[in-house]
Amino acid sequence: MRFVIIGADAAGMSAASRAGRSMPDMEITVLEKTTDVSYSACGMPYNIGDQNRKIEELVVRQAQVFREKQGINLLTGHCAEKINTSEKIVHGTNTSGVDVSFNYDKLLIATGASPIIPDLPGFDLPGVMPLKTLDHGRRIKTFIKNKHTKKATIVGMGYIALEMCEALRKLDIEVSMVKPRPVLLPWMPEEMSDTVKKELIANGAKLFAGHAIQNIESVGDGLKVICKDLTLDADLVIVAIGVTPNSQIAEDAGLTLGTAKAIAVDRTLQTSNPHIFAAGDCADAFHVVSNEKTWIPLALRANRAGWAAADNVCDKPARLDGIAGTAVFKVFDLQVARTGLTAAEASNHGFSPAEILVTTRSRAHAHPGSTPIKVHMVGDRSSGRLLGVQMLGREGVAHRINGIAVALHANMTVEQFSQTDLAYAPPFGPTWDPMLTAANQLLKKM
Repeated sequence: MRFVIIGADAAGMSAASRAGRSMPDMEITVLEKTTDVSYSACGMPYNIGDQNRKIEELVVRQAQVFREKQGINLLTGHCAEKINTSEKIVHGTNTSGVDVSFNYDKLLIATGASPIIPDLPGFDLPGVMPLKTLDHGRRIKTFIKNKHTKKATIVGMGYIALEMCEALRKLDIEVSMVKPRPVLLPWMPEEMSDTVKKELIANGAKLFAGHAIQNIESVGDGLKVICKDLTLDADLVIVAIGVTPNSQIAEDAGLTLGTAKAIAVDRTLQTSNPHIFAAGDCADAFHVVSNEKTWIPLALRANRAGWAAADNVCDKPARLDGIAGTAVFKVFDLQVARTGLTAAEASNHGFSPAEILVTTRSRAHAHPGSTPIKVHMVGDRSSGRLLGVQMLGREGVAHRINGIAVALHANMTVEQFSQTDLAYAPPFGPTWDPMLTAANQLLKKM
């Protein structure tokens, strides 16, 4: 069997390795347009914040290892450009501009996502950079070192933007953050979003929410980010306003696209073509709470989907239940996490949401080092189901959110979750865990 994979990061190389173990005689070819494969993109902000670390430390496995130890025909510098579904051929070019083509029996599209770059003047200037690929990280890190960067403006205030703010402040770089929408984190209750805002300001970040950018200009050795009523000076501009799925090659091949123009797949990762699968940030997924299609590009899903696609290619039936959108990120000394649906999202999906926001403690009463934890929990009045949680605090948040994620996968009600037997010891939490306190209070409202 000839198994061709387009894309050599999380989903692509997980699939290639899995298929190679399952069927050692399979002919596996992976096409990667860059020279970087199998790296931890999530670690880039933290690596950039430490000039003593090399960006190559983020590479999980070198390309040569896949070739020599696993027998995978990994072709870097090969850009797939067209899929001929009737003849089962992938056409493309290599770095020398030579046309190449590969026949397949089964094909996996794992093309990932690309950063959104506003179609505005100046976003193509030197010193204006996104952060999505390892090469982006490499360029930003080199720029900071060689240009002796003192001021940076970050366009956007999402996960990556907030992590990059911390990284740049660690390097003693002045940071301004700007976005057109007025609220820092619109998916959180205002009280929780304000806590994150205060943490950023306390660590020297300047926030300018509610300012739409008109253009960026190059002035002398620096840059000016120009809004209607605001101008920000910068040596470096980081563009971090989100990503979009790389689905064009699938659309051109006639494959069905789903939400956010991601490639539509079923629970086996199969596309609308029975010989083609898609996995990773380019593909959609089912949400375990709403049971509807969604697009939430996260690392665990990419790796798991790569495995599942490979199993199905190797005639080992595999189905994925879906995702809960579980995510956590660090903002200086704060841990911020979420899973499931917000109240607004729940309403949009036809639920009748009830919500509660509680502030409790990370450790037992009077235990040294105890800090506040805020928990916002959402349940459905009609069915009693637990729908989602957002949480923040200085400790005990990152792993607590996983308990909620498990409950969502199990379709637990708020009442069932309120009866779970959670661990207790004074250094780790109160007798009534913050999540149980939230559940008990939510039951009163439901």
